[in-house]
Amino acid sequence: MGRRGRSRGGRVPGDAVVDTSGSGTDVLVVGAGPVGLTAACELRRRGVRCRLVERLPARLPYAKAVGVQPRTLELWDRMGLVREALDLAVPLRGQLTYVNGVAESRLEMVLPPEVPYGFAALPQYETERVLEGFLNGFGTGIERSTEPVSFAQDDEGVTCLLRAPGGAEEVRARFLVGCDGAHSTVRKGLGLSFEGGAFPEEYMLADVELGWDLPYGYAVRAMDHDAQGEVDDVLVCVPLPGAGRYRVSMKVAPELAAYGRGDDGGDEIVHGLGAGGGREPGLADVQAVLDRLSPHPTTASALRWSSVFRISHRLVDRYGDGRVLIAGDAAHIHPPTGAQGMNTGIQDAWNLAWKLALAVEGAAAPGLLASYDAERRPVGEEVVGRTVRHAAHGVQADPGDPRTLMLREAQLLVGYRGSPLVEDAGDGPGPRGGDRAPDCGGLARAVATYPLRLFDLLRGREHVLVLYGPGPTADGFGALAAAVRDAAPGRVTIFAVLADTGADGASPVPVFRDGRGEFGRLYDVREPTAFLVRPDGHLAARLAPPSAPELLAVLAKVLAP
Repeated sequence: MGRRGRSRGGRVPGDAVVDTSGSGTDVLVVGAGPVGLTAACELRRRGVRCRLVERLPARLPYAKAVGVQPRTLELWDRMGLVREALDLAVPLRGQLTYVNGVAESRLEMVLPPEVPYGFAALPQYETERVLEGFLNGFGTGIERSTEPVSFAQDDEGVTCLLRAPGGAEEVRARFLVGCDGAHSTVRKGLGLSFEGGAFPEEYMLADVELGWDLPYGYAVRAMDHDAQGEVDDVLVCVPLPGAGRYRVSMKVAPELAAYGRGDDGGDEIVHGLGAGGGREPGLADVQAVLDRLSPHPTTASALRWSSVFRISHRLVDRYGDGRVLIAGDAAHIHPPTGAQGMNTGIQDAWNLAWKLALAVEGAAAPGLLASYDAERRPVGEEVVGRTVRHAAHGVQADPGDPRTLMLREAQLLVGYRGSPLVEDAGDGPGPRGGDRAPDCGGLARAVATYPLRLFDLLRGREHVLVLYGPGPTADGFGALAAAVRDAAPGRVTIFAVLADTGADGASPVPVFRDGRGEFGRLYDVREPTAFLVRPDGHLAARLAPPSAPELLAVLAKVLAP
């Protein structure tokens, strides 16, 4: 990455500037959508001083992003807020597809039993409310009606000029993170390219109640095909919390089509309730499409909001420059197919936050922050390409077995093999360096009489070293644990998982028994092996046999000496 960002403009004309260069902000996060909130939550959870600013004066009441993937729920589990989200969400059990009024398929969104969470629907405003409440618990709130005007960076930090309700404010921070959406001021200030294209069609979006008796928890996709078999009309309904409530999308009525295009696209609300720019769709517009395409006769009612939107697909050339980085829609936008956007952005923020926290502390190895782009940009590129294919040709554009399809849509196959941070994955069985560390159940320990999940042991941790042994004791792990503790004191949690269910005895590390053999099966391991799990739940290394020099070499890619 480069060392200096580009400044956008100068001071706000006529405003006095308040100098807050000594205010002690480690990270300034711009944008308080789900991505910016996740970044701020994870930074604050690690003790990093940060500020979160947002251009909008209040949270928008739009169910724009509604799909929550199992991988996101796993990350919320690690944060400690998944319970609040589950209380508000509704399950997404599958999709019913109709073509020319005839039922064509019923997709069941089923995952392997060891995956702890299924697919869910939660309106974006509720996701933001849950994250904001969690952030407030650290004494940090959203500074609304506040946005950056310009910024410049040097070797020590970033100076940012903010426009705020009380006038202009100059803020000095060690890092700046732009989570400010498709029209990102931070991205433009860095001068990054945002290449891609746009679909010519425009769509209507509405949040309504539908009076039909279709199965609970299923999305509905109804299409009309023309004589050549091409889709010429489409209706997509995704269930939301509330009796009979759905977010519906459909091709726009000609009289509602917007005119003009933004210069940088976006999955963009062109106009709608409270948005201005044209007449918003009403119940009559939604009902006209339902009358054409609904598989069962139904009436739309209780309209909460509506909009006209267009779809673009774009990817930034790099995810940051020096001390200024971007995440979420600021870096990648794509069709909403499969609910990949918000979830990908949340995972961007997670990947960046734990690395930034080490950098702020001065504990990051050289190259740690550069690995953010190396790991996340290929993910963004894959998601953009896949969702564009699916939007044009359906999920059948990527043929494969149903299990792999579901795991990919759940974002459980996202990995970082080839990352500069992880041990070479190799070609062996089981999860390797860079892969997601799978959950498993049936772990038992002395005194506790109930079984535990592996994710219970990872929750709230940073790096975790899991030492697997096929025998009855963990005696052979003492020297390895001591070497890690000496090299990274207080930074790595260490425990052993033993396959043998023999009697417990004194051990150099805490011991858990693989009582049901799930760990051994899911990790495909039968010999002494070390698994180093990163804060984001991906494996940094799988070492068999465990080797202190190799393990310390992997830690040295992350932690400064």
